[in-house]
This record gives sequence, C-alpha cells and structure tokens, in this order.
Amino acid sequence: MTDILLIHHIQGLTPGVLALADAFRAAGHTVHTPDLFEGRTFGSIDEGAGYARSVGFDEVRARGVASADGLPDDLVVAGISLGAMAAQQLVATRPGVRGALLYEAFAGPENFGGWPDGVALQVHGMADDEFFGLEGDREAAEAFAAGRPEAEVFVYAGDAHLFVDSSLPAYDADATRLVLDRSLAFLDRL
Repeated sequence: MTDILLIHHIQGLTPGVLALADAFRAAGHTVHTPDLFEGRTFGSIDEGAGYARSVGFDEVRARGVASADGLPDDLVVAGISLGAMAAQQLVATRPGVRGALLYEAFAGPENFGGWPDGVALQVHGMADDEFFGLEGDREAAEAFAAGRPEAEVFVYAGDAHLFVDSSLPAYDADATRLVLDRSLAFLDRL
C-alpha cells in the first residue's frame, strides 16, 4: 500500500480532514496528517486566512513541506486547497514523490520549479467554486494535464469550496464519494 501525506486546508486539521484520511486508511494506505496550524482550527475560510496571514503564507507552506521530513521517499502527496500548495512544492523539490492528489486547488508548476517527468497527478474541484473554478485553478490544471496521460482533472458540478471536508457546511457527500473512488483508483495504478 501507499504512504500518503495529506496536508489540510485553510480552516485547519478539522475532523473532516481526519475523516478523509481515515477513508484512505480503511483502504489499506498509511496516511500522515500534519497540523500546520499547531492545534488551531477556524470556523470560516476568512478566519483561517487571517491566521495564515499573521503567520505568513510562505511559513505555512514551509511547514507543510517540512512535514514530509522522515517519511518514505516513494510518498504520494495530497493537499486540500491551501495544503495543495505545499504538496505541489514537494512534487517539485522532493525526489521520489510518486504522485499528487490535489483537492480544490492547483497552481501552475512553474510557481514551484516545475513538475518532474513521470509523477502522476489527479486534481479535483467544483466548476463554480470561487477559488478553484473561478480564479484560474481549473484552467491551469486542465492546461497542464492536456497531453499528459499521467495527469487527470475532475470537475464536479457546484460552487462549494472545501466540499471534501465532512465537518464543514460546504461538504458534498456525493461528490466526495466520487473523489474518494477516483483517488483510490489512482493510488491502485501507482
């Protein structure tokens, strides 16, 4: 089975992030869930963003990258929204990363130093999510995946952000079930 580093979103290491990790564990994978916010969780995206601003977004991303220290080389990195940025940086800078699961965010790999050949990618987000679908993440992911058989982008109907977190109001159980099924199939192919 696979070692997965799952990096949480802007509202912190919530029960919903832990539930997603548990779903991967139930399929036999080992999942590491670092807490980049040192025990803090936030009731809204704005509150979480305020904390991340106070600490510094670069510092938060650096904490995510550092959370891979000591983990196996053939890691799969996963990130939800804000956590996807650290996951993408790990793909670019950590030799041996096998794949990336990016939920509700994607930035052009040139922002992190590129994307190594052969590293598999799966991106999931909602079409009308103000952060993923309407701020350019979707377009960047689709442009990057074009012509790359190891890269897939899945876009779901809706406008929710953080829809994979079962502890938040934006949770979409049906979409998350599809995300999980597709993510597990991705892991099986690695």
